[in-house]
Amino acid sequence: MEPYYNENGYFEAEIEEKEPLPTYMAKTFGWMCLGLLTTFAVAIAMCAGYINFMLPSFFYSGAFPFIILIAEVVVVIALSARMQKMSPNAVRVMFFLYAALNGVTFSVIFLAYNVMTLVLVFGMTMLYFGGMALYGYLTKTDLTKFGPLLFGGVLVLGVFWLLSMFLNLSGMETIMCIIGVVIFMAYTAFDVQRIKKFYTASGEDGVLAQKLSIYGALQLYLDFINLFLYLLRLFGRSSRN
Repeated sequence: MEPYYNENGYFEAEIEEKEPLPTYMAKTFGWMCLGLLTTFAVAIAMCAGYINFMLPSFFYSGAFPFIILIAEVVVVIALSARMQKMSPNAVRVMFFLYAALNGVTFSVIFLAYNVMTLVLVFGMTMLYFGGMALYGYLTKTDLTKFGPLLFGGVLVLGVFWLLSMFLNLSGMETIMCIIGVVIFMAYTAFDVQRIKKFYTASGEDGVLAQKLSIYGALQLYLDFINLFLYLLRLFGRSSRN
């Protein structure tokens, strides 16, 4: 930490020195991994409670899943909208709160598939995610130009799954899962490159860099989770309990 003085020479605050880019990226991926660990730990604990201790069924039925979903959306919106005004520790708390809430949702998924399928799909997700993350870090191609296309693809996927709740669209599910895998693989490379841009945009402000690191970890977390879900839908149908 070093003192910060404004253009008139008056002391205003302390600014934390920013770490080198490789360290910054490693910490960002570290936060993402801790978020995933939180999600899976909560999901496994919920499954164990349901199976071994007969956790009340309202966790998996009625309005409760929708309440959890709404809570997840609220946390993400609050984190995105108020990140500039929050401290780095508050941003971290919001990130892990989201990961924990998502673990409750994932417990339903873990109950629906056998363990071997979940492990195999998780391994596939790590392989695809890791490859695209490496590409996003090393490529000199500007991937930001694909942002609108990727966002449009996510909207199409959202509309499809919404319509599938009311219409029989099972014949198109495999195609949409493949599209989903491609979109979130591409989003992985896109977000890794964007995190590098966050690092540059934060200038010498180490505190801002910390907050942008957590925000970047959230984006990578979402890419991993969505890639995992689409691969699970694609390859795990025959293994549903």
